Amino acid sequence: MGDIKPYKIAVSESQIKDLKTRLSLAKFPDELDGAGWDMGAPLADVKRLTKHWEQSYDWKKAENELNELPHFVTDIQCNGFKPLAIHFIHIRSKVKGAIPLLWIHGWPGHFWEGVKLMKPLTEGGDGILQPAFDLVVPSLPNFGFSEGTRERGFALAQYAETLNKLMLKLGYDEYVTQGGDWGTHISRAIGHLFPNHCKATHLNMDSANPPEYFKNPLLAIKHAITPYTKHELEGKKRTDWFVEEGRGYNLEQSTKPQTLGYALADSPVACLSWIYEKLHDWADNYPWTNDEVCTWVSIYWFSTAGPAASTRIYYEHTHSSNPDKPNKMRRPDIREYSPGVKIGYSHFPMDLMVLPRTWIHTLGEVIFERDHKDGGHFASWERPDEIVKDLRDMFGKGGGAYSCVKGGTGYSQ
Repeated sequence: MGDIKPYKIAVSESQIKDLKTRLSLAKFPDELDGAGWDMGAPLADVKRLTKHWEQSYDWKKAENELNELPHFVTDIQCNGFKPLAIHFIHIRSKVKGAIPLLWIHGWPGHFWEGVKLMKPLTEGGDGILQPAFDLVVPSLPNFGFSEGTRERGFALAQYAETLNKLMLKLGYDEYVTQGGDWGTHISRAIGHLFPNHCKATHLNMDSANPPEYFKNPLLAIKHAITPYTKHELEGKKRTDWFVEEGRGYNLEQSTKPQTLGYALADSPVACLSWIYEKLHDWADNYPWTNDEVCTWVSIYWFSTAGPAASTRIYYEHTHSSNPDKPNKMRRPDIREYSPGVKIGYSHFPMDLMVLPRTWIHTLGEVIFERDHKDGGHFASWERPDEIVKDLRDMFGKGGGAYSCVKGGTGYSQ
């Protein structure tokens, strides 16, 4: 495997001391009487979490638990860019013929978001009637314990190229993906750019355009004459809320990430409140514990490239550093039909965008789709059992993506 090396998370005592000092010196804003989540993260919540992070939370305990996972690091070089040290978790199933699965996080997620899936997916069910998976869970470049780029123009195509090269380096010539948030967009980019390697993708965040008569005539007619289901009507309300009230972070990170970066890099309270707001608003009443939130945010605070680096994916996705060479895989591209890559979808009612099925079917050959009665944006964390079941049903015997990977059925032989 060449330069693939074991990796151990090792945050220094000086880094921890610096964090606690900054937390102890936090200066909080005031708050309007009667202010709620509609105005952002409430003062009482942020004060409580800040105190817990400083006085009660034990990062070293969390670090030791994280290090029980099989971490690795290896250099990956995208065309036109310097090599980056990419951190990832790699668990090979003991089930013969396990399906190689690349699990891709988004923002404000990271590799830990997928931890609840690791044991059930790699062990499989009985190994005969339920598939098992070889699982690869990377930290995206600029996130977690992967290195960040200092070069402009590292956009969606580069994230896709990085992860495809990682899978090839691990010996997986064919594989499948799963993701939400940026994991959805990167999965789509991989499917477009590397269809000979990525054979299927399962997604849990809706992102599609409405069908057009010239591109999708049958879907356009169906969309025009078919009433929305109850799920789709409720989904429209959720989508409207996000577009009108929840996209401020996206606009800032897509336009001026550097300005925001000063707050994220200098103030752990700013980093905490920026991320905690999304953990609350984007989940479906998930009961976040203080320790969960602190571990989640600590991975950003102690990240190799720093918490500001993660926001730049938004800017790079929407801008080109060279007008003569526009970015590959912009939003219109990743929403175009992708032939040859089978698509599965799990729809959760409290995700950011919950779209009609006719929209989703413009993306490609949709061979699996399921509406869930509850759950939000962080499906792998909030509803891991549902994601595991959906993956087993999609890739298991009788599923639309069964045997789509050579030698990877997921079944005991």
